[in-house]
Amino acid sequence: MPAKNRKFLFLLVILLTAQMGCQATIQESQVAPEPEQQPSVESESQPQSTPYYPSSQGTLLGEEQQAPDEELVADAEVDDVWERMRQGFRLTIPDNRRVESEIQWYGSHQKYLDRVQQRARPYLHFIVEEVEKRDMPAELALLPMVESAFRPTARSPKRATGIWQFMPATGRMYGLKQTWWYDGRKDVVAATHAALDYLQYLAGRFDGDWELALAAYNAGAAKVKRAIRRNKKAGKPTDFWSLRLPRETRSYVPRLLATAKVIGSPGEYGIALDPVPNQPYFGLVDIESQLDLTLAADMADMSFEDLRQLNPGFNRWATDPLGPHQLSLPTDKIPGFMEELSGLDPDQRIQWKRYKIRSGDSLSVIARRHQTTVGVIKQANKLKSSRIRAGRYLLIPVASRDNTSYFAATTVAPQSGPQGASRIDHTVRNGDNLWTLARNYRVSHRSLAKWNGISTKDTIYPGQKLVIWSKTADSGF
Repeated sequence: MPAKNRKFLFLLVILLTAQMGCQATIQESQVAPEPEQQPSVESESQPQSTPYYPSSQGTLLGEEQQAPDEELVADAEVDDVWERMRQGFRLTIPDNRRVESEIQWYGSHQKYLDRVQQRARPYLHFIVEEVEKRDMPAELALLPMVESAFRPTARSPKRATGIWQFMPATGRMYGLKQTWWYDGRKDVVAATHAALDYLQYLAGRFDGDWELALAAYNAGAAKVKRAIRRNKKAGKPTDFWSLRLPRETRSYVPRLLATAKVIGSPGEYGIALDPVPNQPYFGLVDIESQLDLTLAADMADMSFEDLRQLNPGFNRWATDPLGPHQLSLPTDKIPGFMEELSGLDPDQRIQWKRYKIRSGDSLSVIARRHQTTVGVIKQANKLKSSRIRAGRYLLIPVASRDNTSYFAATTVAPQSGPQGASRIDHTVRNGDNLWTLARNYRVSHRSLAKWNGISTKDTIYPGQKLVIWSKTADSGF
């Protein structure tokens, strides 16, 4: 080939190579960026909600649709979830008095740990797996032990709820739906995803310092930031152990670290842990629409109490008519339940009552009397307004068994009340509300709400247990 042609060919190859490189650069630049971290509670912007339930029916949590990598195969060889958790421990635990005092407490409270282990058993594999998927320290899977002792229905006097103890506003910011029918803060699956989202955001905000992130989870990022600014101004260290934080927060982080140390070496502290199988305990099933929970328990061949344990997010006798339309069921119960569900007549999902409207009735009164909402009654009867007429009939969804059996205590009542007051445990009856109870017991309705960790706007319902601190012997009942 002549030298002139070879030179031309050489230049052409260079030109084509450069063009291909430009195209590759353009394609890479068009890849969507990583989503930004969720904003904290203090932020004014709202996060983008993300789905937290799989859409396929009967999908087991943790079940992967691709070939597992070598690390997951190695995890599968571990029989005990506690051991799997230990392998993921990454936090540094200092030897100091604050951590040691928490460890000593655990050493003398084996019965407490027994109760917590029993409550954690259905959820532990799921939580550990979700923490691993995000490459977060495995110690974070123990946070529900510190927050709520793994009680999904735990509710503090400040209205923090669920195993991760979400406040209402924080829960809403992280996509946790809260309605009369359903509270995502109590839903173990939904709340776990939200809590890990929040913790990842906090870790990013504090440059990967998990001790500061945990302190912010408890006290709020703003308080921790203020404490850091104070120390910087005074020329002091800004690590967690050097900050002036609320008393609860100063104990909170040491307690989690102490818990991890005890779980890491239980025999060293005279603690016994029951093995937890390293396999999914439950899976999620798509039920498509509202379903009576008692009927669901019968279809799954399990007790109503066991169903409620896995589905604590549902506040009432049925699932939320507007969703989520998923149930958590033990993995061995899913096939039988799916078979029953496929043969269920849609009209049998909920029982209906034909109610004759009486003079003086309103939709709100009827809804409260039948443990449902005005919106549900309007939707079921295709009502465009709330006007009703005496003598006509309404179809109302009703529980298939006594409403009182659906209630599970959700409040953490104070152990002591005002000086000179006596504790009264009141079971809510038909017609009760906070105003009438406050008047009859001669207490403030705001105090009554505060004692039971609820809002003055919350609805109370028959069967619910309320704690009342009264200074008068005559309750009016």
